[in-house]
Amino acid sequence: MTVSAKMKLLFVSTPVGPLGSGMGGGVELSLYNIAQEMIRRGHQLQIVAPAGSSWNDLPLVQIPGNLQIIAQSQERTAPITMPENSLLANMWDYTRQVQGDYDLIVNFAYDWLPFYLTPFFGCAIAHLVSMGSLSNALDQIIKQLVKQFPGTIGFHTQTQAATFALEQECPYLSNGIDLSLYDFCSEPKQQLAWVGRIAPEKGLEDAVAASQSTNIPLKVMGKIQDELYWQKICQDYPNAPLEYLGFLSTNQMQQVMGECRALLMTPHWVEAFGNVTIESLACGVPVISYRRGGPAEIVQDGKTGFLVEPDSVPGLIDAIARLDEINRYTCRQQAETEFSLQALGDRFENWFHKILDLRCDFGNS
Repeated sequence: MTVSAKMKLLFVSTPVGPLGSGMGGGVELSLYNIAQEMIRRGHQLQIVAPAGSSWNDLPLVQIPGNLQIIAQSQERTAPITMPENSLLANMWDYTRQVQGDYDLIVNFAYDWLPFYLTPFFGCAIAHLVSMGSLSNALDQIIKQLVKQFPGTIGFHTQTQAATFALEQECPYLSNGIDLSLYDFCSEPKQQLAWVGRIAPEKGLEDAVAASQSTNIPLKVMGKIQDELYWQKICQDYPNAPLEYLGFLSTNQMQQVMGECRALLMTPHWVEAFGNVTIESLACGVPVISYRRGGPAEIVQDGKTGFLVEPDSVPGLIDAIARLDEINRYTCRQQAETEFSLQALGDRFENWFHKILDLRCDFGNS
């Protein structure tokens, strides 16, 4: 199949929450941007999504059922489970029924079932892995598919792939955003930003501690996924100049972000990518991140932000004091060069075509 050939694509969403709810974290933004760009390029596309999804500008088939428990809330050795009337099972049953209408199915769920089902489908399936290694059972099935269906497992970054010991064997697809939705801001206010799901693995308390120590207001944006964790932060740092703004639309979020001196990225786990990193750069906002996971591959230390020792609040504080060294135009320039929708589309379109070409070659051999 040539790169110019038009494909019929079926995207199958994450089953942890409706699209547009924020429950899917960065997976939602990735899916949205890849889908928009594939449609812009003339490919036919349908998205299988949980009931209650609110993306009215994209072609959705909404499937009912009970949400899947998020992988990061479970132990590494936990057994694979599904609720009664499982949304995940219902989505993949629908996908099985309509597979003959598509050239390629693209799985966005970080869950065992789609990987397990792959050999039983007649249609090729591409899997975009959205997180680092979290489950022994998932690790095992992903490694099986890498051997059985080479090239069909995609990661965002090399750091992420390394958590599965697959950094030599799989494509890295990075990510991208619609840069026209992010306004460059050259004159920030004396404030900092933190954006993400509010859950223990995101390390929000470190950003709050740095804000309290420097007495620079911290704007917190994102879905509260763990209410007890959020309450504990508020109790532990009663004097922090902290303001929670909720889960904001892209337009609202980028307006607040653009006025901040820096974005703080404080993950206590390996972020597969960290979409908010490139959203920040698109606004001209430097990123101060732990040297861990995807952000460590994105941030150009000393040029578009600072990479500090993981879990070091003093490191965050030292970097905040050096923000005047960063040129905000350089931040925007990096986003334009590396993370545009055009660049994103090229990477994913090439990946999809390679999978289909390999399948044709295998079928003809």
